[in-house]
Amino acid sequence: MLVAIPLFERFTALDAVGPYEVLQRVPSIDVVFVGHRRGEVRCDNGMLGMTVDKAFGELTRADVVVFPGGIGTRTLIGDEQVLDWVRMVHRHTRFTTSVCTGSLVLAAAGLLTGLTATTHWRAVELLESLGARYVPQRVVEHLPQRVLTAAGVSSGIDMALRLVELLAGRDAAEAAQLMIEYDPQPPFDAGAVAKAPEATRHLAEDYFRHRS
Repeated sequence: MLVAIPLFERFTALDAVGPYEVLQRVPSIDVVFVGHRRGEVRCDNGMLGMTVDKAFGELTRADVVVFPGGIGTRTLIGDEQVLDWVRMVHRHTRFTTSVCTGSLVLAAAGLLTGLTATTHWRAVELLESLGARYVPQRVVEHLPQRVLTAAGVSSGIDMALRLVELLAGRDAAEAAQLMIEYDPQPPFDAGAVAKAPEATRHLAEDYFRHRS
């Protein structure tokens, strides 16, 4: 079973690596990183590089696509090569999925038109302008359409565990969860806009501006 994770300049690292760490734990699942061309691409802050194994033109079918987010998605929503690739592989996937602002790419490709979907809280208006209907959930599923979207960054791990359940069963998903010892007990409770104090949100917005 083949999972394709696109990489592109200014992607968010955990959006890609979180689902990768879950999915690659299952022996029947292989993961390949795809992109515009083979070679290294840099994450959103430029500090981390990851390697594209295959160019989009070299991979025309996959069982699953996990499209990560990052500031670079704002360029991809107008990139016809990427959008055509998403449309093409979606015809044969078991599931086409996104993490964070990766949903912007799925929406721009027409996969989310009229559907509820989630994304990072800072990209809600843009997602809705592309035809989706935002809901503030960690993971949103449309199984008849074979589409799942995950909210910001860390929620990709939750979605990947759900994918393993759909692909290989609950026992496999729980085994993967145990292998990565995913048992979140954060020391703070500010991980969602609805929970975070106003001052925390302002500081987060300030940090985003410095990294844009």
